[in-house]
Amino acid sequence: MNTGYLSVGRRKNAVARVRMSEGTGKIVINDKTVDEYFAGLPRHKKIALKSVEVWAGSKKYDIYVNVYGGGISGQAGAMSHSIARAILKQDESMKDTLRKEGLLTRDPRMVERKKPGRPKARKRFQFSKR
Repeated sequence: MNTGYLSVGRRKNAVARVRMSEGTGKIVINDKTVDEYFAGLPRHKKIALKSVEVWAGSKKYDIYVNVYGGGISGQAGAMSHSIARAILKQDESMKDTLRKEGLLTRDPRMVERKKPGRPKARKRFQFSKR
């Protein structure tokens, strides 16, 4: 018997681990409901659940997400990536749809490191000729 589908998704410094098992379609993030976790942040909620909206079989599976690291934006992206990968394990025929929506690609953009002799990564101190 299959206990579920496990997957990991990443975005910036956030890591999301997803366990998808047969159930009624509920989604739990860090032991909270989706509305509790993304309270007042509908944009991030939409990003995190984009994979579920694309997938027709979402009502037959419960999705449990454990996410940590980074901020709420990175966590939403990591959840979307991880859920898409779990869906792919469950239903191989969804690959083209998920790929077309850009949900299977790990976003490589990260914070650029601070360089020595500068106040930030790219900012410079004011230049003085004399």
